[in-house]
Amino acid sequence: MNIKGLVGLLIIGSVGFLAAGCAEEQESTGPPPPAPAEYADKHMPAGWWADEKIIAEGKEIFEGVKNIDVNCPSCHGKDGKPVKAGARDFRKGERMKQYSDSVWFWRISEGVPNTKMKAWKSKLSEEDRWKAMAYERNFGLKGLGYDVARKEWVPVADLGKAAPAAGAPGEAKPAAGGGKASIGIETGPKDAPKKDGK
Repeated sequence: MNIKGLVGLLIIGSVGFLAAGCAEEQESTGPPPPAPAEYADKHMPAGWWADEKIIAEGKEIFEGVKNIDVNCPSCHGKDGKPVKAGARDFRKGERMKQYSDSVWFWRISEGVPNTKMKAWKSKLSEEDRWKAMAYERNFGLKGLGYDVARKEWVPVADLGKAAPAAGAPGEAKPAAGGGKASIGIETGPKDAPKKDGK
C-alpha cells in the first residue's frame, strides 16, 4: 500500500471515529431512569432551594473553589452551557424538569454509565453534593424547587403547598413539572357535552 492510500484510510477512519464518538455522546431526550432504592428517598434538605447562603456555597463547590479536584465548569461550563461534548446542558429547563431531586442527586453521586460524568461521592460530602445541585438548578430552573409530594418542579414559594385545583373537565391539565398545558390530554370524557349544551 502506498503512502497516499494509507493517508486516505487514516482520514476516512478518523472521520468515522469522530462521527461515532459524537453520536454516542449526544444528549438523550427520553426521561431518565428512576433513582435506585438507596437514593429514591433522598431529597434536598428543607429550605435549601431558597437559601442564598447554601446556593453561594454550592457555586463555590461547582467551580472548584472549595475542592480543586472538583471542577464542574470544565464539562458543564460556568453558565451551565456545556463546553465538552456529552455534558448535560443545565440551561434546558424543560429537559431538567424530567429529573427529580433524588435522580439528579444520584447522578451527581454515582456518575452516569457510558458517559464522561464521574461519580463525585468520593470527592464531595452528601451535604456538598446537595449544595452544588442547589446552585446548578439556577441555570435552567431558577426560582424552582422539587416538590416531593407533587413530584414536580414548582416555584420555591409553592413548595409544600397543595397543588392548584384541576381545571374543568375537557380542559388540558398541567404537564407534570412544567405548568404548561399538555397537548392532546383531556381530563373529561371525550364526547362530553360542552357548557350550555353546545
